Amino acid sequence: MTVDSRAAIVGTGFRAQLYTEGLARRDHVEVAALCDPNPVRMAHHNTLLTAAGRAPARTYRPDDFARMLRAERVDTVVVTTVDALHDTYIVAALRAGCRVVTEKPMTTDSQRCRGILDAVAETGGELSVTFNYRFNPVHELVHRQLHSGVIGDVLSVHFEWLLDVRHGADYFRRWHRERERSGGLMVHKSGHHFDLVNWWLGARPQRVFGMGRLAFYGRENGERSGLRRDYERAHGSPAAADDPFALHLADNETLRALYLDAEKEDGYLRDRNVFGDGITVEDDMAVLVRYSTGASMSYHLTAYSPWEGYRVMFNGTGGRLELEVEESAWQEPRTKLTSAKGAVHGDTAQENAGGARILVRPLWKPPYEVPIPDFDHSGHGGGDIRMLRALFDDDAGGNGEDGKDGVPLATAVDGALALGIGLAANESFAHGAAVDVEKLVGIA
Repeated sequence: MTVDSRAAIVGTGFRAQLYTEGLARRDHVEVAALCDPNPVRMAHHNTLLTAAGRAPARTYRPDDFARMLRAERVDTVVVTTVDALHDTYIVAALRAGCRVVTEKPMTTDSQRCRGILDAVAETGGELSVTFNYRFNPVHELVHRQLHSGVIGDVLSVHFEWLLDVRHGADYFRRWHRERERSGGLMVHKSGHHFDLVNWWLGARPQRVFGMGRLAFYGRENGERSGLRRDYERAHGSPAAADDPFALHLADNETLRALYLDAEKEDGYLRDRNVFGDGITVEDDMAVLVRYSTGASMSYHLTAYSPWEGYRVMFNGTGGRLELEVEESAWQEPRTKLTSAKGAVHGDTAQENAGGARILVRPLWKPPYEVPIPDFDHSGHGGGDIRMLRALFDDDAGGNGEDGKDGVPLATAVDGALALGIGLAANESFAHGAAVDVEKLVGIA
């Protein structure tokens, strides 16, 4: 076995498992180091490595990050920390000469974004932002259709994304409910969707106007709707036992290992009441975007829907293209999660999953469906495995180039433009005025 790359994974929560397990399957990459304030979570990731037949990684605390890079001769850093900390490790790793792969969003505010862009420019380093939705074969097929001109020039887009009351609620149990840590759903979740539209259109977003509010979750809303149960966190609470909005960590081996058993180290609670106090992000958001091509987008995110999926409609000079994906037609109320994947994070197909459909409606001709081969809901629609190939396999292309599956990896500028729509929307929510995206994030 010849090892060509020594990687470090910074942040060892749930999403980091994709990289730990994915890199463990690649003989040419060694996971040399793990970095996290919580030794219990790092131990879980080392269990994943040894289960795959690989040596355990050396473990480091965040204040030893610079020493770790030197001591372990790291050349690739994968950043999967809390979103607000991404820039700390991205900038330091770039300045140390490492290639950096960061989970989306690239960061959570305009100042941090400018710092990352400055570091990329100054070092000439490589930064990839992991927008796995680009690599979903259905989304790639939409891109090919649009760029082959089936509806001519795109003039407008309507995009509706629905998170159901299992997946959507999960953002309100964990650290994502705090704006200072996640930037809100406009940044953490919708950044995926904004990057997709930017890529689909091949255009830059220019101005954004938005309205958003906390309409469903939170104490006040839960008391008004009658959905609130009186507990702070689900574990050990009789009031949470039959609450369909509760997450029971003890019932799942992975969630127990990553979170419940790790609480003693840092006090982080993964199973808080979605109808509790301290929620500072919105759950219902509407956004208007103007693009450099003159196209406009209307976008709506709902985080409390009975079904999960999305609809995207493109109107062009030659007709209309419609995409609909039904990831879950409905959710049963249940109090115990039998898998750490799927319903919480979208890694496996959800219960009651539907299908996907692409319909083209040309001018003056009958509509027709575009065949979708081998559609699969798991692994974020097949995007995760294809993204890992593009990121880490030598024959899969490089940053900004066409990957093995014909999809370009997202660059720092791509990350900033997707982030910029979310940040501009947040600012518009607060002040009621349209916001210039490129000026906000510092892109000329």
